Amino acid sequence: MTYRFDPEGRRLPIKLDSTSNAEYAPIPLEPRNAHANDLAQEAATANAKRTGLHRREFLISAAGAATTLLAINDANAEAGKRAGYFELARESGLDNAAADDALGKQEFIFDVQGHYVPPSVAAARKAECSTHDYVSRDYMRCLGADDFVKDVFLDADTDMMVLSFVPSRRDNEPLTAEEARATQQIVDELEGTHRLLVHGRVNPNQEGDLDAMDELAETYGVSAWKTYTQWGPDGKGFYLTDDVGLAFIEKARKLGVKNICIHKGIPFGRRSYEHSLCTDIGPVAKMYPDVNFLIYHSGWVPNQAEGPYDPNRNEGIDGLIASVEKAGLGHNANVFAELGSTWRGLTRDLDSAAHTMGKLVKHLGENNVLWGTDSIWYGSPQDQIQAFRSFQIDKDVREQNGYAEMTPGLRKKIFGLNALKPYPVPLEEVTAAMANDMVARRRDDYADRRDPHHLTFGPKTRREFLSLEA
Repeated sequence: MTYRFDPEGRRLPIKLDSTSNAEYAPIPLEPRNAHANDLAQEAATANAKRTGLHRREFLISAAGAATTLLAINDANAEAGKRAGYFELARESGLDNAAADDALGKQEFIFDVQGHYVPPSVAAARKAECSTHDYVSRDYMRCLGADDFVKDVFLDADTDMMVLSFVPSRRDNEPLTAEEARATQQIVDELEGTHRLLVHGRVNPNQEGDLDAMDELAETYGVSAWKTYTQWGPDGKGFYLTDDVGLAFIEKARKLGVKNICIHKGIPFGRRSYEHSLCTDIGPVAKMYPDVNFLIYHSGWVPNQAEGPYDPNRNEGIDGLIASVEKAGLGHNANVFAELGSTWRGLTRDLDSAAHTMGKLVKHLGENNVLWGTDSIWYGSPQDQIQAFRSFQIDKDVREQNGYAEMTPGLRKKIFGLNALKPYPVPLEEVTAAMANDMVARRRDDYADRRDPHHLTFGPKTRREFLSLEA
């Protein structure tokens, strides 16, 4: 077959690079990460030859993904990082059936954090994405609705997604307007099968936003509210325990949309740092047991190594756990840890990945960790899915720290079943409807001519990041 994207097979299917979600400056790869990519490229060439496949054909196969994950294992092990690893038989890099057994779809996947790429990024990529044969409208479509459906639902095993939004001033919301129009197009194209739910963006410290919640609930039927405690129109954030935060929660309760998705971790500079901490989460969750608090990024701070839980650490993932435990909420309460950007970042350091997954499940509960990818910033989320499907925590590390084994049952919960608690969609009814909807039909047509691009769309350098901030 002729491939439109990467016909020579230069791009790896597991995308280990410096791309960020535009909320933090891209972090250059560590030497072990660059070494992993080099090992994967070498192994892909060798394994493609041994299996008699063209390199591109090999790299879009399950064996191509397994080859890349095994190379990441090897590079981390050489660097002394052995707490976490991808549980794959060595032969899966050559045996596509064995690789598919380990990496193929076997669960319901509900991604609770999806995004569009902003028009400024899309414009920068316009020359490249104009070659996409599935693009038919303007540049927002180029990295908007059509690309979104292909990346998320055709090139990845995602079944459902919640489309989220970014913070913005009310007098300057071109991105929000573009996203709203494109969202309506996607919902129409998905034939009402509930594959895509929508957030309502609320900055309660911005004049007019609390009043606008009525329209978001009544007109757009939002399933949750998205807020950034680090953000404010004057550059200063807020706490959920402030008067403005409590007014926001009360308004959500009044409107009957009791899911509040809160961006925590990833501070937006020094001035917002204090509001990126999770100290307010436990108190408000205790105060409002009828409200679900979904902590986006789980409080994760980029480029900080994660170890065993430290209750005295007042930031990051440990800060979230400490806030919940100090409030006496216990396991499987109304605080959920979401993995968007967090899991993707953790694949660069498998020791941190092991401790993060281990302590979130141990301290918040196996029902309260939610799958999210922050795509399409990172392109198709399939590489994140395949990495998580095969991820395991070393047995000795589990025993030393009281971590759970990453079993298929636990992965199924995190991948999708846990999200049915805050988003109580009728799974059997929705699954039946999705079996023959537009996405299912496109997947069937696409199966024998798969052509994933293996690209990422977020900023990859500090210069690119600063250009978005300008």
